Amino acid sequence: MSDRMPDTVMLFAAGFGTRMGALTADRPKPLVPVNGRALIDHALDLVDSAGVPNTVVNLHYRGQMIRDHLVGREITFAEEPEILETGGGLKAALSLIGAGPVLTLNSDAIWQGPNPIEMLRAAWDPETMDALMVLIPPAQARGYQGQGDFHRADNGQLTRGARAIYGGVQILKTDGLALIDQTAFSLNLLWDQMLGAGRLYGITYPGTWCDVGNPAGLKLAEQMLEDTDV
Repeated sequence: MSDRMPDTVMLFAAGFGTRMGALTADRPKPLVPVNGRALIDHALDLVDSAGVPNTVVNLHYRGQMIRDHLVGREITFAEEPEILETGGGLKAALSLIGAGPVLTLNSDAIWQGPNPIEMLRAAWDPETMDALMVLIPPAQARGYQGQGDFHRADNGQLTRGARAIYGGVQILKTDGLALIDQTAFSLNLLWDQMLGAGRLYGITYPGTWCDVGNPAGLKLAEQMLEDTDV
C-alpha cells in the first residue's frame, strides 16, 4: 500500500443516532441543526478548508435525506444495507477509497480552534505511524460522557488510558482491515493491531471540542459557537 499523503476523507454518517431521542425520529443525526446548520455541514467545512479533494460518505438510516441535502457536491456515497459500525463501514468502502492511508471523520462533533485535518496532515509520518489521531484533553471537551480513550506519551505514541479523548478524526492505514474476519465491527479492532505494534500515535488539540451525541451536547455546542461569535 502507498504511504502517500491521504487525499480522501471517509465521513461516517450511517448511524441511527438513538441518543438524540426525538431529534432523530424524522431525520438522520448528521442533519440535526447546530446554530442553523446541519452537523454534516460543520464537518464538511473542515474538509473543504483543508482542501481534501475526495469525500466518501457512508449512509444507512434515512440515507436518501443526506443524499438530497448534499446534492450538487462532489461526494461519493457508500450505502450500507445494515449498520456496519466504523470499522466495518470503512472496510466496506475500500473499493471507493483506493490504496493508501485515509482520513476518517465523525460527523457528530463541533470544533473551535485550528482545523484538526490540517493538523493531522502536517504531523503525519507514515514511516513510524500506522495511524495518527487528534486527541482532546478532558478540560477542553464539552458534552463528553465517557471515561477517556488513550494516554499519549511525550513522543506521541499511544496506549489505552483515560487521559485524552479521541476526537473523531484521524489518518490511518487500512492494510490491517483484511485481517479482521468480521462484517460489522469497531475501529477499535484495527487500533488494537496498531497498539500492539507500537504504531498508533496522537496529537493534542489546542482548541475546544464538543461531542454532539445527545440533546444536552447539542445545546452545549450551540452555546460554544455563540460564545465564539461574540
